[in-house]
Amino acid sequence: MQLADHSAAKHRVSVESAADVVVGEVRWSPVKSIWFVSMAASALIGGIATFTWSAFALFVGSTLFVLLLGHSLGSHRKFIHNSFECPRWLEYTLVYCGLQVGLAGPVGLLRQHELRDFAQRLPRCHEYLRHGGGFWRDAWWQLNCDLHLLNAPRIELESRIANDRVFQFFERTWMFQHGVVILLFYLWGGWAFVFWGVCARVTAGVFGHWLIGYFAHNHGPMNYEIRGAAVQGHNIGWVSLITMGESWHNNHHAYPGSARLGLAPGEWDPGWWMLKLLEAVGLAWGFRLPEDLAPREELIPLHLNWSPTGAEMFDPNIAPSHNTENTMP
Repeated sequence: MQLADHSAAKHRVSVESAADVVVGEVRWSPVKSIWFVSMAASALIGGIATFTWSAFALFVGSTLFVLLLGHSLGSHRKFIHNSFECPRWLEYTLVYCGLQVGLAGPVGLLRQHELRDFAQRLPRCHEYLRHGGGFWRDAWWQLNCDLHLLNAPRIELESRIANDRVFQFFERTWMFQHGVVILLFYLWGGWAFVFWGVCARVTAGVFGHWLIGYFAHNHGPMNYEIRGAAVQGHNIGWVSLITMGESWHNNHHAYPGSARLGLAPGEWDPGWWMLKLLEAVGLAWGFRLPEDLAPREELIPLHLNWSPTGAEMFDPNIAPSHNTENTMP
């Protein structure tokens, strides 16, 4: 059983039965939990003890840097969705920056993303995969636990990822790569730069990724509905700048393969702005946009006069909807 793909010839995930993404249990993950708790505790205790304005400025600057170049461009729009082309050395650099967010290695993150994406588009999926367990339980689950499905789906990676030695090296050593930055920051500014430039940054990246993910799958405006999907994406426009455009999540559910996430006028998308800058200097090209993607029968616009290009769209068979809250099955 497969879903239509949004990033390659076929979806990377395949299952024998739809129950494969429903039946399973959430278990505490010692490595994941200790990683996050140790970073958070170090950021809180060490950050308070060594606070300087220069260290705080490093935290802000480095966090925005890895979220923009690493998470939004490197991990998400390029590595996972391959929504634009760039030189291989630049892709490696962007993906390396993505490691520094602290979520996982690139392949591990891709596998998590693909499983969640696949499951959310089915009529039913596990509460863990749809952020459906309530705020506090979801926080505990996502930050400290893993989902163990009874029959884990197959996730097949294309050769450009599966056979690439650099990506595989990143995957094996992603935690140790933070040690490289720790050493550099310590030599530059001592422990204050380590606590603020690494521990606080990783804590903000991991916690923020969960927090935005929770709200983006439960609350907020919608331009589209995915008919028959267990989960709808929601747009959280007021954090579009600090998330580098990733908070236009309803748009992303509608057009997962699009290099541009802020689709309508006024939807600020720093990730797209950076891609256009890279294009201007010859380092990015071949952007895939909504009009380049295959049509989807299950994709239902919720507003008569809205389209991803900002042009008028009038269809008398589509009724406008102002109910922007997700209704979970």
